[in-house]
Amino acid sequence: MATWGDGLLLASGAPVTLPRDPARDAAREELLNAKYHQNDPSVVERALDWINDHITSALDSIGSSGGASGTTGLVFFVIVALLIGAALWWRLGAPGRAARTTPEVFGAEGPRTADQHRAEAAAHAAAGRWDEAVLEQMRALVRSLEERTLLDGRPGRTADEAAAEAGRSLPEHAEALTAAARTFDDVAYGDRTADRAAYELLHDLDRKLERTRPTHATTAGEAA
Repeated sequence: MATWGDGLLLASGAPVTLPRDPARDAAREELLNAKYHQNDPSVVERALDWINDHITSALDSIGSSGGASGTTGLVFFVIVALLIGAALWWRLGAPGRAARTTPEVFGAEGPRTADQHRAEAAAHAAAGRWDEAVLEQMRALVRSLEERTLLDGRPGRTADEAAAEAGRSLPEHAEALTAAARTFDDVAYGDRTADRAAYELLHDLDRKLERTRPTHATTAGEAA
């Protein structure tokens, strides 16, 4: 049986008779050593290289031929572009999404009364602009609680903070307040499109809160 070392001699002149299979296994183990792969491209880099090669090939085929190969390249290019766009959308969110993770209830506009916010919400609802209607109705709800001194007029408050603070004075509506704050955040972020039902839920909650007396109010005025 021939061996891998047939025909080789050691320095002493003795023949090398290393069997073929163990030699192959030893070579494989040596090549798997991590030191030989320190500079290998990562999986992400290989994937990006693959995409880049195919995009380049597609663009070349589009430019060089108007026939079937060019059409195939164009289709492939469009598919890759859609996949990249979907990945960016999933990773970064909808375009124009606010950088903050906890948007304030009130924006930079000057202070307005609860009735003014309600009127604007109703105008948006009448025009079918449900996103704006929901946002303004939530602002009306929070402003009303401030006017009743169930919430202090602290600037920069988020919807979640307002719901949590108001829920301590109005525990029977705490769950509804939390749901309202979540709706406000979803619409403000652009992750959800509001509808009539969302607006009416906030509108009805606003009316219920007006008729509800706090059970253990610790208002800013009383604390002072």
